[in-house]
Amino acid sequence: MPYSQFTLKKLVKDFNLTIEESFVLFPDTTPVPPSDFLVELLEKTVPLALATDTEKSRSEMIIFPVLLEVKEQKGNEIALFSGNDFTVDISVGLNGNPDFLISLDKEQYFISAPIITIVEAKNNNLNSGLGQCGAEMVAAKIFNENEGRDVPAIYGCVTSGTAWKFLRLSGDILSIDKLEVSLFPCDRLLGIFLSILK
Repeated sequence: MPYSQFTLKKLVKDFNLTIEESFVLFPDTTPVPPSDFLVELLEKTVPLALATDTEKSRSEMIIFPVLLEVKEQKGNEIALFSGNDFTVDISVGLNGNPDFLISLDKEQYFISAPIITIVEAKNNNLNSGLGQCGAEMVAAKIFNENEGRDVPAIYGCVTSGTAWKFLRLSGDILSIDKLEVSLFPCDRLLGIFLSILK
């Protein structure tokens, strides 16, 4: 069963997680100004992506440019993957091709630990992607442990391109930010990604 088949209810039951959703994950994030390139690109691509309104157009014209900006703002010291196989434990359904992964290692030829997962929301419904994102985060936690790179928390995000919802997995607690982060202005969104990547 691939990651996309997980609902939040199934995820919590299968992996004995507790959901915490009554707070803001990043209350004091320092905004990070976007590059002129990203600003100009999004001015051109966002209206087109919203007009065509397909997952592919949002992925290519909004989500990927934002993640590429994060990579460049980190001095290309991270790796960005799109649609790569990330099979961790097929026996419990932790297999498939996540929409996007960010690795804190700059190795771009293969996925290295630790991992941040980004899920593109289906039909612009962020909540529908929470189970998939959580499953990918559980897989990332196991992957990191197997690589000897255990970290205190794994982060994930579900996005429609124009709205972004962040999650954190720490132990068996899955925290879901009660607020969505808007694409515009990009400063806060970039600030959150860069604070996670510190």
